[in-house]
Amino acid sequence: MRTEPIRVIGAGPAGCSASLSALQQGAHVTIFEKTRFPRHKVCGEFLSPEAVVILERLGVLSEFLDLRPHPVTEANVFFGAVNKRWKLEESAFGISRYALDSALLGCAVNRGAELVREAAEPNHGLTILAHGRQHSSSRKDRLFGFKAHYSGPLSHSVDLYFDRKMYVGINCIEDRLTNVCGLAPESLLREHGFDPDSLLAAIPRLKERISPLCRQMEWLITGPLVFGGGFGQAAPGVYPVGDALGFVDPFTGSGMLGALVTGLVAGRSCAQAVPSARYLAECKSILQSQYGAASLFRKLVSWGLADKLAWLLPGQRLFSLTRPAVARAL
Repeated sequence: MRTEPIRVIGAGPAGCSASLSALQQGAHVTIFEKTRFPRHKVCGEFLSPEAVVILERLGVLSEFLDLRPHPVTEANVFFGAVNKRWKLEESAFGISRYALDSALLGCAVNRGAELVREAAEPNHGLTILAHGRQHSSSRKDRLFGFKAHYSGPLSHSVDLYFDRKMYVGINCIEDRLTNVCGLAPESLLREHGFDPDSLLAAIPRLKERISPLCRQMEWLITGPLVFGGGFGQAAPGVYPVGDALGFVDPFTGSGMLGALVTGLVAGRSCAQAVPSARYLAECKSILQSQYGAASLFRKLVSWGLADKLAWLLPGQRLFSLTRPAVARAL
């Protein structure tokens, strides 16, 4: 067991889950967060059923349920005119990043983590990197994400809309709100003046889905987004987690789950003196199949073949292929 302090850079779900995990091992933890917190972030705000066991292991399941996350029991996927619908084997959750981040940080601080409202660099000591994406994109038609909350009729399904150029996911969250989050290339957004309202109105199925809803906030736009895992190497004593470790395709709806899982493993590994290289190898075993399936699916969408795959595989199988191997983290 290491006795030296652990520095966690970033107070999102990955950083807070890492902090909680390290605190359970008896470590002293300092969380550095340079931005206003909590805050709204571009995110699908869909939390997979597997998150329950992670939250329970971190000892924060009751605090999570107190947020009254919206139950998601069904998936409804559109590939152009093709529609595939199925029941989830276990209920997922719709929860905003604002609410989740605030709750997890509160739990970490209440259990002994020190919160420092300033920037930090991994230049000395044991460090868990939870600062999110730090990659630039060299591709010509860069990808950007967008998100807003709406009020209106509620649903217990997560609705996913695909075409060769863009993706949009819609699901309800806490407080009777609906999250609309999408991903589109820069060229398509430019055609619509970087106005997601115009973009969504140009797609009949999306226009129909959103028409009963009323937008409650300004659109958030972020990017460029770069997919892929960084399982290769890290400096000794440095443990990247969440999006700082790798960024999986948002359409999988497993980004927040991945943040919680890698945080759990990083906090434990750091506190138990597990070398960074061995930690990365463990993360690779947990995430590699998920990343591979998501990458293949993204290519099939761009080639116009995803609808054929959808008919070949049962819905729950499609869902499970894009989940991390949570059991390996426990």
